[in-house]
Amino acid sequence: MDIALLLGLALGIFSVVGGMVAKGASLAVLINPAAIIIIFVGTFAALLNSFPMKEIKKIPALFGVLFKEQKLSEPVVIIEQMTEMAQQARREGLLSLEASIDSLNEPFLKTGIRLIVDGQGEEFVRELLEADIEAMEERHRAGAQIFTSAGTYAPTLGVLGAVIGLIGALGNLEDVNALGNMIAAAFVATLFGIFTGYVIGHPFATKLKRKSQEEVKLKTMMLEGILSIQVGSSPVQIREKMMIYLTQAERERMDKEGTE
Repeated sequence: MDIALLLGLALGIFSVVGGMVAKGASLAVLINPAAIIIIFVGTFAALLNSFPMKEIKKIPALFGVLFKEQKLSEPVVIIEQMTEMAQQARREGLLSLEASIDSLNEPFLKTGIRLIVDGQGEEFVRELLEADIEAMEERHRAGAQIFTSAGTYAPTLGVLGAVIGLIGALGNLEDVNALGNMIAAAFVATLFGIFTGYVIGHPFATKLKRKSQEEVKLKTMMLEGILSIQVGSSPVQIREKMMIYLTQAERERMDKEGTE
């Protein structure tokens, strides 16, 4: 599970509930079926009007991506693995890497090594693997856009909910005792809308984008390594080129391990 996301949601809910309690507001006003219908059903209706059904059907899968901890191969492990393959290729030739393909865990890396072992040209390999990365980015971008849109629609629908609630309240001015409660309930829709937009919608979109960027960075690093092996670069050159994609702490760890 993505602990940061769970913690963020918990703190977001606590900030609203805790703030209401601190201000002396009754939590009972949150039980407002009209506000729930306007915000959540209305936001889903807006999404249906914005995206094709094939993308809407992916929303449950997107929640799965969000709440699961991203499990990518360690860049340091990939670099060590590709450095060893570079050494083997220089000693025994590219064809010798064929036996290593099945032992690779990354499908992208498998595809790249298979292409260079098959003797495909450097330009073809680059274009194919870059197209693979771009297609993945586009899929991820489309998923993030759904949550960005939801984060935009929900606050506006919250204002609409408040207006509807105030219309109902102003239509019953003769009942002075209930008027205050009706006005308070009217603004619950605004609360739900802002919370949904700025604690759930936009942050979830950002989380998906960050996870996508991490995967793109890893695949781009592998692409550089694959092409370098193909043109016969030295293992040292390949290692240094791929280490550019590491954080400073990861580079220092690799340098330390290399000197031991």
